[in-house]
Amino acid sequence: MSLLILVVDDEPDIELLFRQQFRRDLRAGRFAMEFAQSAPTALERIADAVDVTLILILSDVNMPGMSGLELLPKARNLRPDVPVIMITAYGDADTKRRALESGAEALLTKPIDFVALREEIDMRIGRAA
Repeated sequence: MSLLILVVDDEPDIELLFRQQFRRDLRAGRFAMEFAQSAPTALERIADAVDVTLILILSDVNMPGMSGLELLPKARNLRPDVPVIMITAYGDADTKRRALESGAEALLTKPIDFVALREEIDMRIGRAA
């Protein structure tokens, strides 16, 4: 069974950035990454993820329609076993508190520290093995 990381962000260039940062891992088949540009699309994929092992959800906080903070409890309800890390350009204390109280594992600020994110992903892969 393959390992999946779901990235939820309304900005289309995020997919290119993540694919670039993790190209070796993706090419080697260590894990797969899928991208959803809205929270409703992400919820559909989370519910349908039976053919893969979903190991991590990364979600932007600020998105049109349903925000990442609104997505968070719904994603946790569907898959309480899958950690969710929120990503925001505005790392203020209130946003961090709300994200953590709603069940987020962590809150990363943009620009993303890909070294720290890689460590987090490596830890999740180790747990899934």
